Amino acid sequence: MPDAPPGARFEVEGVTVRFGGLVALDGVSLHVEPGEVLGVIGPNGAGKTTLFNVVCGFLTPSEGRLSWRGERLTGLKPHKLAGLGIARTLQGVGLFEGMTVLDNVMAGAGTRPRAGFASALFGLPRADAEEAQLRARALAALDRLNAADYAGRYPGSLPYPVQKRVALARALVSEPGLLMLDEPAAGLSNDEMDELGDLIRELSGTMGVMLVEHHMDLVMRVCDRITVLDFGKVIATGTPEQVRSDPAVLAAYLGDEVEAPAAASGSTGRVSTRKDG
Repeated sequence: MPDAPPGARFEVEGVTVRFGGLVALDGVSLHVEPGEVLGVIGPNGAGKTTLFNVVCGFLTPSEGRLSWRGERLTGLKPHKLAGLGIARTLQGVGLFEGMTVLDNVMAGAGTRPRAGFASALFGLPRADAEEAQLRARALAALDRLNAADYAGRYPGSLPYPVQKRVALARALVSEPGLLMLDEPAAGLSNDEMDELGDLIRELSGTMGVMLVEHHMDLVMRVCDRITVLDFGKVIATGTPEQVRSDPAVLAAYLGDEVEAPAAASGSTGRVSTRKDG
């Protein structure tokens, strides 16, 4: 993981979310460094989804703040994320059924600079050039995920694992500095999960990654650090080795049999879970 100044990272500071009398998040703080994969784990009801929704702008926290690249994020809206250099995937694929795979991926560019209204309206060269560049980026993102052959298809005609790849390509087309993944391994086979792990490690070479996931094999394999939530509070943060040896974490989340990934061979360690993470 490369060294970076504190201002280059993404930070969540003292975030609290209340729903009436229920405290869903209680003073949560974490950060993601450039080039780092941060995993967020916890049982059902721990606050993972609420935290993800705050980071994506779906929820406004009752207290606390978010900052990105040294700038405080205020009034964050989901459709503005791409323009800030932040991309996300959701638990479901969230693709537009009436659009082709290629058009879905191109839509992920969000608020990146585009040609002016007049250029687009009259089909002037500037608009044509930007459209071609965006199309090329979208095809490159699909090709990176071995999904380019599906560019002209519609999402509903594709197997679920392929739809997941398309959704990830849509996030990558904006060339983000921070990628947020919400349960990306859901519905994948073991082989597909291994491929996903390889891809996440590759992506961390050019961006920070925040991974919310309950498949502990994947989390332990790909994450540089892990933050553990329980009842809306952070109960542990550290490397996979530190977290898996924390008595409270072992008792509450990971069960009794936890093995670190075999670094030399690249194989994935096995984790026995007591609760759904």
